[in-house]
Amino acid sequence: MDCSSYSTYCYRCDDFVVNDTKLGLVQKVREHLQNLENSAFTADRHRKRKLLENSSLNSKLLKVNGSTTAICATGLRNLGNTCFMNAILQSLSNIEQFCCYFKELPAVELRNGKTAGRRTYHTRSQGDNNVSLVEEFRKTLCALWQGSQTAFSPESLFYVVWKIMPNFRGYQQQDAHEFMRYLLDHLHLELQGGFNGVSRSAILQENSALSASNKCCINGASTVVTAIFGGILQNEVNCLICGTESRKFDPFLDLSLDIPSQFRNKRSKNQENGPVCSLRDCLRSFTDLEELDETELYMCHKCKKKQKSTKKFWIQKLPKVLCLHLKRFHWTAYLRNKVDTYVEFPLRGLDMKCYLLEPENSGPENCLYDLAAVVVHHGSGVGSGHYTAFATHEGRWFHFNDSTVTLTDEETVLKAKAYILFYVERQAKAGSDKL
Repeated sequence: MDCSSYSTYCYRCDDFVVNDTKLGLVQKVREHLQNLENSAFTADRHRKRKLLENSSLNSKLLKVNGSTTAICATGLRNLGNTCFMNAILQSLSNIEQFCCYFKELPAVELRNGKTAGRRTYHTRSQGDNNVSLVEEFRKTLCALWQGSQTAFSPESLFYVVWKIMPNFRGYQQQDAHEFMRYLLDHLHLELQGGFNGVSRSAILQENSALSASNKCCINGASTVVTAIFGGILQNEVNCLICGTESRKFDPFLDLSLDIPSQFRNKRSKNQENGPVCSLRDCLRSFTDLEELDETELYMCHKCKKKQKSTKKFWIQKLPKVLCLHLKRFHWTAYLRNKVDTYVEFPLRGLDMKCYLLEPENSGPENCLYDLAAVVVHHGSGVGSGHYTAFATHEGRWFHFNDSTVTLTDEETVLKAKAYILFYVERQAKAGSDKL
């Protein structure tokens, strides 16, 4: 039972339910919890909580230019193994152009009439017609940078996720990268269809910061998702028998990079057995010429049969925000193991020019990226462990650990074993080191 909304979750149905037992035991539990809220015991807990909040407020103060300033970042409550969602939400909230678009959308009131202002129990019978992922995502982003010292509960967003993404129902630990892809894909689809009579794509057209030349279509019309995260890959396949070349262009929202096998045992930056793996090594492994094995034979149209071939990726168009996913989880015969290798990555000046199909057509600044956020997985397996995020906001780095937000420094960020990296295209000219 959710002690905030008193909703009851059934693991067999994999959903919240409203039915009670014959003896009405569920309602009795609800009444008992409501009585506790009004008891002296609960009042004492509120007093203790107030003291903790005050002490948390004092800890969220820092000195800037001699004056004391409060940290404006807000944490996210963990609703039961939802750290994977919290880490992604905090990362996306610090990608300014993406976040600002949603925060500037008009609010949509979904509930009206008899249900307005009333506490609802979320059930399977509610269907998908009265939920909006875009609206709940907008509300969550608006809440994250309002300066509240109390953690925000994203339960309304989580319920919508349950409704439209069945894979994430329940309270099991999930893969943060998989969640991010589902989230971006569903936001993209909903924005394409418009909501509440207003086409979100039409709103995007009016946004002067996102010009048509920078849009990348994925599954139809462009939206803010594809305009910011969308890039294009060129996939070249060459038949090794007759030399026939096949080219295909594939849109992408993120790039999944293997950690080269020679670095798999290098678990820390200071470990002495060999060189440190860098993000450049992972990018080079992704774009290097590769001979396809026997299970991936290419159907050559000239030879009219499957032949041995080579494959190479080029980046035909870079996105405004380059999302890099390091493939840390690999299936073995029975288990999904984690690659715990430390991968060195730059905070500033990631140069992507050498991976471009036509680098001469891109300006020097258009290929440079600065780090905006990092998602980190702590633990040994994808179904366990914990996710946190680092993100920069107004020149300062923060560590987001569910409801706890702390200031941190660049050195701490650079030591993290990154799982997902968000790089933002550099706009203004500034001198910095290149990767």
